[in-house]
Amino acid sequence: MNEEEQILIHCLYFTASRFARNISKLAEKTFDFGELAPSYLYMIMIVKFHPEINQKDLCHKLSIAPSTSTRFIDKLEKLKLVTRKMDGKQTHISLTDEGEKVYHQFRVSLKELFLGYSDILGREFSMDLSKMLHEASNKLEKEL
Repeated sequence: MNEEEQILIHCLYFTASRFARNISKLAEKTFDFGELAPSYLYMIMIVKFHPEINQKDLCHKLSIAPSTSTRFIDKLEKLKLVTRKMDGKQTHISLTDEGEKVYHQFRVSLKELFLGYSDILGREFSMDLSKMLHEASNKLEKEL
């Protein structure tokens, strides 16, 4: 193995970015929700599990900036997938009936995505890798 390969293989930033691009391609093929990118679908899922979640908690759970969440919520509200209710300074987000339908379609797509990458990577390896990435992200978030 030459020096270039050594550097790239052992650079977590490069390797994680490369992996993210590849898994994103697979997700985009699997999730066919028109103008909704996968990020919006994960927001819908969080709102499903936490009805009337406030925007601050939503940002925390998705590890996104408030400005990003506002943009996402605006789009989801425009598509009539969520509703926004103000309570003083806090904004609470809930799914509409149409949002519930999209959530259920997304769950089916998540299973398809898992089958897609676990066919390539192996089921056990996929589950272990996901768990390790989750744990690593949690550790990094605590320190950054």
